[in-house]
Amino acid sequence: MSGHAVVIAGGGPTGLMLAGELALAGVDVAVVERRPSQELAGSRAGGLHARTIEIFDMRGIADRFLSQGQKAQVAGFAGTQLDISDFPTRHNYGLGLWQNHIERILAGWVRELRVPIHYGSEVTGFAQDDTGVDVQLSDGRSLRADYLVGCDGGRSLIRKAAGIEFPGWEPTTSSLIAEVEMAEAPQLGVRRDALGVHAFGREEYEVRDGKVVFKDAGPIRVMVTEAHVGRTREPTLRDLSEALVTVYGTDYGIHSPTWITRFTDMTRQAAAYRDRRVLLAGDAAHVHSPVGGQGLNTGVQDAVNLGWKLARVVHRAAPESLLDSYHAERHPVAARVLRNTMAQVALMRVDDRIEALRDTVSELLGMDEPRKRFAAMMSGLDVHYDLGEGHPLLGRRMPDLDLVTASGPLRLFTLLHHARPVLLNLGEPGGVAIAPWGDRVQTIDAKYVGAWELPAIGAVAAPTGVLIRPDGYVAWVGDRTDTGLTDALTTWFGPPAAA
Repeated sequence: MSGHAVVIAGGGPTGLMLAGELALAGVDVAVVERRPSQELAGSRAGGLHARTIEIFDMRGIADRFLSQGQKAQVAGFAGTQLDISDFPTRHNYGLGLWQNHIERILAGWVRELRVPIHYGSEVTGFAQDDTGVDVQLSDGRSLRADYLVGCDGGRSLIRKAAGIEFPGWEPTTSSLIAEVEMAEAPQLGVRRDALGVHAFGREEYEVRDGKVVFKDAGPIRVMVTEAHVGRTREPTLRDLSEALVTVYGTDYGIHSPTWITRFTDMTRQAAAYRDRRVLLAGDAAHVHSPVGGQGLNTGVQDAVNLGWKLARVVHRAAPESLLDSYHAERHPVAARVLRNTMAQVALMRVDDRIEALRDTVSELLGMDEPRKRFAAMMSGLDVHYDLGEGHPLLGRRMPDLDLVTASGPLRLFTLLHHARPVLLNLGEPGGVAIAPWGDRVQTIDAKYVGAWELPAIGAVAAPTGVLIRPDGYVAWVGDRTDTGLTDALTTWFGPPAAA
């Protein structure tokens, strides 16, 4: 039986991001992926929100995605577009990029970090004890791990085998999406009717003046809402044909499908993100309607929250109780995503009363303050972990400041490329001493001249010191004293080293 410190079940965006985070921390990690390769037939997710782009920027890989996608204003709520171009972030936009490309780029990064990915195999069962987890694979092999993380999707075997409940709401609507050839050319674009929202497009497109312009050739991408909630079996070309005829009166002579799949608005969340040595992330922990494009982004952000914490526990630099903060911080974030997607699905139904309500909501979101609040939520820029009372920065994302140091100008996110925590001292050089944590936390003396501003909150007072976790969230904010700094360092990065 071979072994790893961590085994990740599932090589989608969440699993790959977690693998990269653990590898940066020097953890022996392996990914088990049931597909024979990273090739993805079908692509539900089609974009990245601003906070996810920031996360990739923190790891030094944002340009890999930006060079392949289309920058656009992608945040929206129930069909009302929410412009974030005036937000205080270097990435005040979203990125149109299909999931197959997102996975390809992430897998390339993970390979550079020398993480083994076992393709063509999947976890079929496991047994955990006080010291680790025995993981059984479909090819007959067994792996021993200190921890097992289920990133294996909404039907997660890991979640089910761990006995973790998955409460929520059954689907009320379903849609088919596919990539097919058509004998007749449909009108590209979006259509809404009494059944729901439908669309035709192509994989290749450009964003010009905020509008999507599709290429003239290539397979057609179809989304069509079904007249009834779809069956649980895999959809067929006949199912797609029948759905198109119901909506359009014709199936346009569809043939030669590359892929066909179904999504619903089923909404569920794991009651716990951890059972001893087994953890959940991404769709294994939460499923919901794809409206708003938050699913993939939430999963990637789960991974970044969990990765550094799990690494510290694996290295015995922190107690297992640190993993409890993963559920405590990320469960409320996904719960809010579930609520806002349910609200959006309700608002997108078609009848006169819902139309009136949607018009009212759209009018409200056209006002500056509601727009900023909802846009910050949808883009992931307003996530706030409850780390206690204090400065507005506490528990929120650290802005990517342009710093001035003794060595020259420095962009703050570059300090997080290797997922190491940072103590940023903006007061007197050498004014904050943390020698007992010097091997764990980078200390940077710097100056910053400019406004301190947070999305949806606005201007905040300039701090003199900030402790930044590896996930880019602020764990301590100082003024002229170091009150609370020792406690924050101990909580997140362990007790001080012995003299």
